[in-house]
Amino acid sequence: MSKSIKIIISALGGIILLLILGAWYAASTVDPVLLTKLLSSSVKASTGRDLKINGPVRLSFFPGISVSAERLSLSNASWASNPEMLTLQHIELDVKALPLLSKRIEIGSMKLAGLELLLQRNSSGKANWDMSADISTAAPASISSNGNADASTVGNNLIYMDSISIMNAQIQYQDAANLISTYQIKRLSLAEGGDKTVFSLGMQAQGQAIELSGKTGSLSGLFKQWDVALTRFPLDLALNMNGKSLLIKGEIIKPPKAMLSINLAVSSKSFDWPTLDVATNPAPQTVGGTQPAPATRQAQKPQSRYVFSDETIPFDSIPQAKGKIVVDIAELGFPKRKPIENLQATLHLDGSSIDIPNISFQMGKGTANLQMNLSKTNTANPMLMAKGVTKDFTLENLLARLDPSSRVSGGDMKLAFDITASGNSLHQLAANSSGKIQLSINQARMGTNFLNDAGDFVVTLLDSMNPIRKKTSDTVLECAVAYLPINNGQINIANTVGLETDRLDAVLAGSINLKTEAVNLMIDPREKSGLTSGLDLAGLVKMGGTLSNPKAGINQAGVVNSAVSIGLGFLTGGVSILAENARSMTSKSHPCRDALHPWADIYPGAK
Repeated sequence: MSKSIKIIISALGGIILLLILGAWYAASTVDPVLLTKLLSSSVKASTGRDLKINGPVRLSFFPGISVSAERLSLSNASWASNPEMLTLQHIELDVKALPLLSKRIEIGSMKLAGLELLLQRNSSGKANWDMSADISTAAPASISSNGNADASTVGNNLIYMDSISIMNAQIQYQDAANLISTYQIKRLSLAEGGDKTVFSLGMQAQGQAIELSGKTGSLSGLFKQWDVALTRFPLDLALNMNGKSLLIKGEIIKPPKAMLSINLAVSSKSFDWPTLDVATNPAPQTVGGTQPAPATRQAQKPQSRYVFSDETIPFDSIPQAKGKIVVDIAELGFPKRKPIENLQATLHLDGSSIDIPNISFQMGKGTANLQMNLSKTNTANPMLMAKGVTKDFTLENLLARLDPSSRVSGGDMKLAFDITASGNSLHQLAANSSGKIQLSINQARMGTNFLNDAGDFVVTLLDSMNPIRKKTSDTVLECAVAYLPINNGQINIANTVGLETDRLDAVLAGSINLKTEAVNLMIDPREKSGLTSGLDLAGLVKMGGTLSNPKAGINQAGVVNSAVSIGLGFLTGGVSILAENARSMTSKSHPCRDALHPWADIYPGAK
């Protein structure tokens, strides 16, 4: 027998002997009661929370050493609405044999079933998964049995396991407003091999089926080297929803004691924006039920008094990192909308700021080029700068994407804007905004029924500007221009909004306060088609109220006694108006031309 063969046989014999010794050690020293105490003390030291094991704990030594337990629970934060943050029906751990000889417990694999996790954030912003305060008050844990076992060592070893499998898990999140969202994980598996981790996830999120699979770097290596040495963590994942895939490729780099760096490419030939519908189902069933728990919200969001919502945007939840993310999606669909094409953007990350020097996309023949910068995301007053310009858009194409049944044709349109704002909600951003917006539309035909579906403010405004539109089934728009300068949330309109139709011209003047959303507009329409027997409508209409509750009224300086007969009953409740002293006011003869400002004043280089 050759020397090499003897060495191989000797090595195999040594391994077998070590396995036998490990099994003997486990059988003689690791009893279920001790293991339960050790795990509980380890969790207490690592999290500050109490781990309870209410079911049986079993040990098995064939074909390997394994430990299983039933009905586990982890206590919640003291202020949380439920005493338990986590409950688990079944857990199974495969224990590595060789470390037992050194009186260490290392986990090879973990299998979980029937997990229920309750995540909660209170009104002061505290999260129940933040256990730093609990750890500081937890007593040090150490269990002695034929030697000392350091709970923190066990806790670390739990991180470095080779594989994890989770089946039928339910995660529930309750925000500061007591709104509850539920997510169900049908399966989650992580398996390490060498320097790679194979990842697979199948779940339901707010009614949306999501699949995520692929490969990453070694998770255990990432945990071990975090803040110790330079670590590179590659990603090669595919996100699948509704049969369409989004590829995520790149690398995360973590230098020791420094901010991580992200370099990713996100691409797809065709992908749909997730619907994540808010359901109105009753309370979700527990994981142990016969039917999967539906995605649901247990409460309705309180109705905002503003058109621009005052609900807080969680800018502070955006991870701080350096690097860049490149986005290239050939076709991006939206719920109940036609897709946009050729979406391309590059996000530059620099700690608490995100700079996007160019976002471009197409809608039919139209193109849009935008620039954005979001900074100070880790403060109470994030800053947003945005500007952009569109080219070759049409109102017909745009509205058809929003509503396929839209009765609009034509309407060459152009938009340019340059806005700076600050705040942590849409309302704050609008209230603290400054800049300029200009929109122009030329030659469009619009069905009156479509215009009636445009929303309270738009309908009231259209009725005010064009009181005779309800007399016809179509409106022919020759042109419309809106130039809106904004100064600290105040929009002052000095005859810079005008429109011309085949029957009527109209000009707007006044203001909109975005802090209060109060509206104060004077509308001067001038009939030009003879349908109202030559009556001058100038100065007749004013508009007040708010964006969410607009109210049209009568400008006493321009009242006419035949308002009802020409379609102004919506302003008067059907009652005739006496206006013996009314006098005509001269409207601008070219509302669109007079309202239009140079495009380059809003977006440099625009024509």
